[in-house]
Amino acid sequence: MQETIKQVLENWEQLRARLDAPETYGDPALSARLLREQKALEPLAAACRRCVSLEADLAAARDLGLDGEELAELREALRAAEQAVTLLLLPRDENDDRSVMMELRAGTGGEEAALFAADLYRMYTMYAAKRGWRTALMNVNETELGGYKEIVFAVEGEGAWSRLKYEAGTHCVKRVPATESSGRIQTSTVTVAVLPELEDVDFALDMKDVRIDVFRASGAGGQKVNKTSSAIRVTHLPTGTVVECQDERSQYQNKDRALQMLRGKLWAAARQKQTDAVAAARRDQVGSGERSEKIRTYFFLRGQAVEQRLEGDGRAFRLDAVLDGELDGVIDRLIAAEQAEKLKAGGGQEGL
Repeated sequence: MQETIKQVLENWEQLRARLDAPETYGDPALSARLLREQKALEPLAAACRRCVSLEADLAAARDLGLDGEELAELREALRAAEQAVTLLLLPRDENDDRSVMMELRAGTGGEEAALFAADLYRMYTMYAAKRGWRTALMNVNETELGGYKEIVFAVEGEGAWSRLKYEAGTHCVKRVPATESSGRIQTSTVTVAVLPELEDVDFALDMKDVRIDVFRASGAGGQKVNKTSSAIRVTHLPTGTVVECQDERSQYQNKDRALQMLRGKLWAAARQKQTDAVAAARRDQVGSGERSEKIRTYFFLRGQAVEQRLEGDGRAFRLDAVLDGELDGVIDRLIAAEQAEKLKAGGGQEGL
């Protein structure tokens, strides 16, 4: 651990020296890249500096002959600091700082599933507001009762992907529908797709493979909500992937949004193809992790949202709080569980 800490701090000083170098000032692209690297490395460097400081305090305490209790407290603080360094050394998702696009689709359950999709959309917009992120509607297919067969929206803000990526999967609700006269509990599902917002430089898209159609936006039951043809439908011809954007802004803005969404979908498909072999080998042990699996169940009569990717008593959360956008408790537990798995597997950053 001491050698790793030393290497991190050396890299930090080298990075600072490059940022202060005269040649960096004349290269805006290099300066921007180095600043991003510095921002990404700063939490790890700070944790390493704390370890160095605690090690010095512990050595001084021994020299002064302090009693066992004070030494024990310093050792515990150092152990916690080293654990923080270990967690920060885990491989980082390169998309963690990005904004995202989310796609909610009603699954089994008909109108009740569409109404639940509306509940989830409200949950995510409230969560985004709590985090200081901005949401922008991209496409919606609304039902007569106010539910959503499909709704696509952007969540814009630094770190949106790092947290919302854990929401991808099938969400299940068990409740008595408002349309149910006999009082029977119904099970319905909504699939949630979460895609990082990618630019063309991140995922190349050959426009010769793309067909762009313009049409008029429409609301529930086909009611027109936009008298001009500003809605955009983008089709990726090789794969047949289709994306629509009709958020009542300009045609050009809708086109840009649709192309971003298409890049995200193609990126996700490519990543899934790359990981299929590994997933197949692990499926019998830990499940496939595919979006078709139910990741969370919302029990209305019990007042609980149960996170099925967690174990033990801590996987049940207050339903009303979760639906009001209090998702940090759930996501923090999922992040901790993922980190524990990576530590167990011996994961860590290489080439520091």
